[in-house]
Amino acid sequence: MGTGTLGSEIDPKSEIRNPKSSELDLALCRSALYEALVLGFLPPTNETISRLASSEGVAALADTAAVLDAAWNTNLSELVLGPSAPRVPPGCLCSPAALEASFRKLFGHTARGLVPPYETEYGEDSLFQPLQEMSDLAGFFHAFGLGLRPSEHERIDHIACECEFMLFLARKEAYALVMDDATMLEETRRATRLFLKDHLGRWAPAFGRRLAREDRGGFYGALGELLAGYVTHECARVGVPAGPELLHLRSTSLGDAPMACGSGDELLQIETSARTGAAE
Repeated sequence: MGTGTLGSEIDPKSEIRNPKSSELDLALCRSALYEALVLGFLPPTNETISRLASSEGVAALADTAAVLDAAWNTNLSELVLGPSAPRVPPGCLCSPAALEASFRKLFGHTARGLVPPYETEYGEDSLFQPLQEMSDLAGFFHAFGLGLRPSEHERIDHIACECEFMLFLARKEAYALVMDDATMLEETRRATRLFLKDHLGRWAPAFGRRLAREDRGGFYGALGELLAGYVTHECARVGVPAGPELLHLRSTSLGDAPMACGSGDELLQIETSARTGAAE
């Protein structure tokens, strides 16, 4: 699901003929921001540096955010370009190893790192609610023919997994617009609204703000600010309340979950193209 897959299928003159071209642009720009968040919350690599922590990468992401700002009167490009933008400061050792140290410090090797990146670690104490949330997440993924890669040993409620699902929905919305498939478009937008309401929109603002506090002035702190701001705008766009900026950590943890996600474009994989309407 790399960036530009759908764009290659679109006639450059379609903006003149297609009244939905602006909706298509917005869907693709939304997917690009989610793609950046997925990359940012995975263990850092050279791609993380080039796409999110370099002047060129930040400028490209800001251009994408500016398209959304123009349509929605938001300030997403300021979050990308501002003083707390997720770039490595000049003179800093720009290497995956440098970011890896921050990554380990903030997220740790267990569910209860300094800033847990898992949805079910946040909320009121309950023996059953976390399991219900995990089950609901799996239901969303399977409804769109998506499965999680078991080989990478990551949990289904990881922030990168949830952002990857929103990336998939944004790309699917773009595909529905290209194909002029009203049913697919309605189903995809409904799923987007429900997923924000019940999952990502409920906890991502608190997670992002917590990350910003713990890594003030750092790459991941800025990424947290971008996540919180973007998801809050996404919730407003679809008419659902965003979660609070503060959420308590649950006193108990689910521990290792049997479902897992992979990395990059392989995070969520299409199991059956028939069930997704050939979303790729």
